[in-house]
Formats: sequence, C-alpha cells, structure tokens
Amino acid sequence: MTDITALPGSIEPAGHGGPKLDHGVNPLTLILFMGVLAAGLLFAAYSIYSDIDAAGAKLTSYLPFLLLFVALLIALGFEFVNGFHDTANAVATVIYTRSLPANIAVVWSGMFNLLGVLWSSGAVAFGIVSLLPVELILQVGSSAGFAMVFALLIAAIIWNLGTWSFGLPASSSHTLIGSVIGVGITNALLHGRSGTSGVDWTQATSIGKALLLSPVFGFALAAILLLALKFVISGRMKEQLFSEPKGEEKPPAWIRGILILTCTLVSFFHGSNDGQKGMGLIMLILIGVVPTTYALNRSMPDSQIAQFASNSTAAVAVINAKAAGHPAASDPRGAVTAYVAQHQLTDDTFSSLAAVVGDISKEVTQYGSITKVPLDNVSNTRNDMYLASEAIRFLSKDDAAQLNASDVKALNAYKGSLDGATKFIPYWVKIVVAIALGLGTMVGWKRIVVTVGSKIGKTHLTYAQGAAAEITAAATIAAADGYGLPVSTTHVLSSGIAGTMAANGSGLQWSTVRNIALAWVLTLPAAMALSGTLYFIFSHLF
Repeated sequence: MTDITALPGSIEPAGHGGPKLDHGVNPLTLILFMGVLAAGLLFAAYSIYSDIDAAGAKLTSYLPFLLLFVALLIALGFEFVNGFHDTANAVATVIYTRSLPANIAVVWSGMFNLLGVLWSSGAVAFGIVSLLPVELILQVGSSAGFAMVFALLIAAIIWNLGTWSFGLPASSSHTLIGSVIGVGITNALLHGRSGTSGVDWTQATSIGKALLLSPVFGFALAAILLLALKFVISGRMKEQLFSEPKGEEKPPAWIRGILILTCTLVSFFHGSNDGQKGMGLIMLILIGVVPTTYALNRSMPDSQIAQFASNSTAAVAVINAKAAGHPAASDPRGAVTAYVAQHQLTDDTFSSLAAVVGDISKEVTQYGSITKVPLDNVSNTRNDMYLASEAIRFLSKDDAAQLNASDVKALNAYKGSLDGATKFIPYWVKIVVAIALGLGTMVGWKRIVVTVGSKIGKTHLTYAQGAAAEITAAATIAAADGYGLPVSTTHVLSSGIAGTMAANGSGLQWSTVRNIALAWVLTLPAAMALSGTLYFIFSHLF
C-alpha cells in the first residue's frame, strides 16, 4: 500500500512515515458497526410506528411510508457523510501529535459527536429550516415539498463527497445553506417571481456572516492564543509544549491530557451544531408524511395552555390595534403567506393575521390542549401556527409595521408559544441522527486528516499549535450554538491551524491554503446550482 505521507506537500519526514493511519478492519469491529447501524434504523421504524399508534392515526396506504423511509435514509445519509467528512477537524491534531492512535481517536471522537447531538437544543435546526420558502414548508407533504427535501439533501451529499474525494476540508454547513438557497431561488423562478424573493435574506445574511466570519476569528484567535501561551509559559513546560513529536513518542502526560480534552470538546460541540442540520429536515419529512402525529407537539404540558391563552390575548390586542379597521382579505391565510414570502406590508396584512390568530386561539381553547386537537385538524392548525409565527418574526423587524418595544415584546411572547407547539424534535430523532453522525466519524476520515494534519503548515504541528487551534474551534462552535447559528467546524479548525503556523513563523503551504480557500468560495454557488437543478428535475418528476 502506498505510504499516505508520501503525498505531495506532506511535511512528515519519510524516515518515520508519520502517524500510522491504516490499522485495517477488524471483522468484529465491522460486525459491531453494522449491528449498531441496523439497530438505529430499526429503532427509527419502531419509534415512528409507536408515535402513530399513540396518536390514534390509522394507516390507509403503505406508499407514503415507503417514501418516508427513502427520505429518512437520505437525511441520515447526509449526517453520516457529514460525520466522516468533518471528523478530521477533531482528530487530526491528536493523531499528528501522537496523543492518540488513529483508530482510538476516531472512535473517541464518534462517541462525543453522538453525545453532542443528544445535548443539542434544536435552535440551529430551525434556523436553517426558516430559510426555506414558506409555501413549501406549509405544503411539505406535497410532491413539491418532497422534491425540495430530496434536492437539497442529495446536492449537499454530492458536494461533500466530491470535496472529500480530493481531501479538501469543505464546510458541510456552507454546503447545506447553499442547497437551501438554491431550492428557494429555483422555486421562486418556477412560480414567476424574482429569484431573490425565494429566500429569507435577513436570516440568510445572519447565517452567512457566521459562516464567513468564523474562519477569520479562528485564524486570529488561534494566533493570539498561541502568542499568549508563548508569553505566559516559560522554562521546561514551554520547551515541552512548543516542541514537535519525536517519531512515535507520545507527548508528556499533561500535554497529552490537554490535547485529548480539546479533541473531546471539538467533537462534542461539532455534534451539537452539525448534528442539528439534519434534524430540522427530518422533522419536515415526518410532518409531510405523518402530519397527524408530528405536526403538533403533543408532549406539551396542559399547564402551558393558560400561558398560551394569555400570550394570545396580548398579541391579538396589538394586531387588532394595527389593523385599524381594515377588513381582512377574502383569503386571510393567502394574504399572510404573501407577506411572509414577499415581505411587503399591505392594508390587510394585520387584519388577515388577526383572523389567522383568532382561528388558532379558537382551536386551542376549544379543545383545552394541543393533545386533544382532532387528527383531521392537526395539519391545518400547525400550518396556521407556523404561518403566524413567521409573520410575527418579519413584522417585528419591519420598519413599515411601526411596532414599539412593548408591541414587539407581546408578539414575541406569543411567537414563543406558537414555536413551542410546532418547532420540536422528538428524542428518537436526536438518537438516530446521533448514531448516523457518530458512525460516520469512524469511516472515510483519512484523506482530510492528512490535509489538516500535515499540509497546511511548512513545519510539523507542535503540541501548542494543536491545542490552540482546537480550543479556538470548540469555543467558536459553542458560542454559535448559543445564538442558534450554524458555523463551519472545518473552516474554523483549518484556519486556526493556519493562524498558529503564521503566528509561530512556521510558514504556510500556499497550494493547500489556496485549494481550501477555493473550495470555500465555490461551495455556496456549487451547492446552489446543484440543488436548484435537482429541484427543477424532481419537481417535474414527482
């Protein structure tokens, strides 16, 4: 087998051949891997069956469930590819500093990716979903809805596999966002609207800033942290921390502990952020196929209904005051949908929203609980809630609405109640996504590990450089989680390593940096083009 460290640009001396990356496949490990994979799929099938049974829904046809199974496989496939594409971000430093053997490092990383997914809040998931065209979300069970989900997931998988095959650390977050935008623009053009009207550009800008600025922060913060370590630490500790591995010799125990800890943190926060990207799309799939079971959060406690009613009353007062006697449109839902899609306030926007909110209040108070809403009404009630929530989100930022601080506070409190009923993720969804992402981290990781570990700087990665880059990556992802924003673990970690190389005067391999930057620049337009093309094809096939 060709020595992987002999690849052009590798800074590992041929004499000691770099870290051992190929440990072969143990048959028992393969059996265990396949067993966990099969168990995850069976658990998903059993959970769906149990949820449908608990909701009292009846199966009338197996065809939608076959479509559901295919859609879930594609969504989980995206998370699996995301796992092995991004594993290098966490394990490259511990492998190239000899802190952990490669086979142990990827299993360790996989476990903490899994735990990170289970810990996640779901805010990132719904931040991405909110970029999708509102008319497709409201009709996600239609052929156009499935065309949307299939197009953006398959496009993201294709681009991730393509960049992985070249060993390029590209961003899965960047890829998925580009796929979403591509679908939105194509959908708008197919309906005779301007392409720019197919995307919530305010939300896209917010997410775009996080994706664009995080590598800059990664580079700068990792460089500053490395320089701070040089200034603060002295003597024998400094000599050890800023040295390179010698052959296969492990670093001192205290340094090894730090590097394993930073690998653990990056893995955990990678799971908590990246794991959410598939969750929101899986929920759209479930809502589209089994709306009676997943359209509304039936686990909401009845005690929240009183709060829901109170928030509704306060919101209705604000909305009615703004309606100022204007009659609602003949189709209130259509008018509110038009506002959410086009962001153009008209005379009947507030009065139409008042009609929608009134219907929601009537549904909830009539039955006394979300769990008691009749199955036949669940889908319509969910759509009304989602539509009202999105309208309030845009109105709160719309200068033309002329809302004061107390108005915005009342509307946002009501929006919180609506989101609690519609934006939820069952725990079994987190578990199967965690399994997909965790298992994905254990395969296919070698190509990008080589790039991240040995082809960014001109000298070998020191222990201090590895620690500084990973501390920066973990902190950046954790901060993004707090704001519900997706960031690129790949770009933050890669730029962090580049920052430490620059700060240390080690020099950069500009051919690698150029290729990574090129992948970073091309990811968004390439994903947009792929998903837009696939959506056009699928929308004519389904």
